[in-house]
Amino acid sequence: MTGSLHIFFSMTDPITAIIVDDERLARKGLRLLLEDHPRLTVIDEADNVDNAVAIILEARRPDVVFLDIQMPGETGFDLLDRVAGPWHIIFVTAYDAYAIRAFEVNALDYLLKPVHPARLARSIERLDDEQTSKPAERPLEYNDHRFVTLDNQTRFLKINTIARVRAAGYYTQGLLTDGHTGLVLQALKAWETRLPDKHFARIHRSMVINFDAIKRIEPWFNHACRIYLISNDEPVTTSRR
Repeated sequence: MTGSLHIFFSMTDPITAIIVDDERLARKGLRLLLEDHPRLTVIDEADNVDNAVAIILEARRPDVVFLDIQMPGETGFDLLDRVAGPWHIIFVTAYDAYAIRAFEVNALDYLLKPVHPARLARSIERLDDEQTSKPAERPLEYNDHRFVTLDNQTRFLKINTIARVRAAGYYTQGLLTDGHTGLVLQALKAWETRLPDKHFARIHRSMVINFDAIKRIEPWFNHACRIYLISNDEPVTTSRR
């Protein structure tokens, strides 16, 4: 068995953040509340999705994005379609109707406006835990085996037998190349971080697929594609990104 290198963040390492909200007063209010958390530094703000994408792509890749949902033009979910990365998402919105969808895209938290300082503090604690308490595990190799519990059965899962991994709340649903499916108690972000990027890619905010499991690709609407996998007749559709 290959050993893994565990790297821990120092408690003094800064956490960088971007605020994305179309309301200037809302951005200002959240920034003021975040000043009570000195480890977290707001490095930029954006008032729409286009500006947020530009900020993120200009190498200002944050540790966390505080993201409004309802904005003119595109929504916060559209941002996740257009640019993805290892950063955390904390939704900050006046609407509670999107909570289930938010956790389907692996949001770290969901805050309702007006944001209460104590509720924000709990979000920052969760963010601290993510940044400091979890070791950085080595990337997986394509021929590695992973010890997982799949549908309550513990087994060694060979990485190259994974056809796709799909977000399912706090779980992910795996589809294997033999057609078997099962739930694993692990977020999609954790899979994406460790799966070998020469063989796997995230095709939209809630799914990672294995290139070797692709049977065919068809053009689809709005510059997207439909992908058919060898172990499933139902196609999956890529995001515009």
